[in-house]
Amino acid sequence: MDEQEWLAERFDEHRSHLRAVAYRMLGSLSEADDAVQEAWVRLSRTDASAVENLGGWLTTVVGRVSLNMLRARKARREEPFGVHLPDPIVDRADGMSPEHEALLADSVGLALLVVLETLSPPERLSFVLHDMFAVPFDQIAPIVDRSPEAARQLASRARRRLQGENAVPDADLTAQREVADAFLAAAREGDFDALLEVLDPDVVLRQDFGVEGESKIVRGARLVAGQALFYSRLGLEYRPALVNGAVGGVALRDGEPFSVGAITVRGGKIVEMDFLNDPERLRRLDLTILE
Repeated sequence: MDEQEWLAERFDEHRSHLRAVAYRMLGSLSEADDAVQEAWVRLSRTDASAVENLGGWLTTVVGRVSLNMLRARKARREEPFGVHLPDPIVDRADGMSPEHEALLADSVGLALLVVLETLSPPERLSFVLHDMFAVPFDQIAPIVDRSPEAARQLASRARRRLQGENAVPDADLTAQREVADAFLAAAREGDFDALLEVLDPDVVLRQDFGVEGESKIVRGARLVAGQALFYSRLGLEYRPALVNGAVGGVALRDGEPFSVGAITVRGGKIVEMDFLNDPERLRRLDLTILE
């Protein structure tokens, strides 16, 4: 085995970890793969014998690449076009694939990624690397061009933001599914009061229809219940699924994907609902696992 083959094998040992880091940073599977590939390019041009901790070095590189990609993305998006949901990770309702389990090892639900999207790039990097991957602040500081104490403050601000949101669902998937099934049954039957029973009074519904669509946020149980009744009349076929490890599903219209949605259940009530309705992004998702 020559040196390049040996280096490629070493890199592959870290690939799933690096993809998980990049996905949390970027919320995009394709961009995460691009960041991981860029890390390989940089490693292949580096004297690896001088790298004492290859895993730590690669994590730092992916973090830096992802930070630059986030900054470029925000620079391009001069005005927000509404709701933007991260790429969902879709699995069968009865369990996740090993690849997705590695990608979502810390239960990175869609709702959590939505909150991460609201952070500044340095806040997101500091929080993701430190709180999710235990990277010390003295290693994070050079990436964000701050002191270790300033990097700590960035992560702390991000942490406070997440604590103020209903981003983490109840752990019991069976209980989550019971609430989701009750919601769907009430919507199919047109039972407005039954919908209110399973919705938190302050529930938030997000719908991402893409750049060309009318993406929106709906707040409050009565308005969200009204939306549920509206969509129940469209003749959608619903297939249960796990979306980023939480209860969700895929809606089909005339056999084509209409939406991928995840719900966040806390205390037996639905507190958040996130739906990707962007036709272009839906076409790129591999949903064959649900067939």
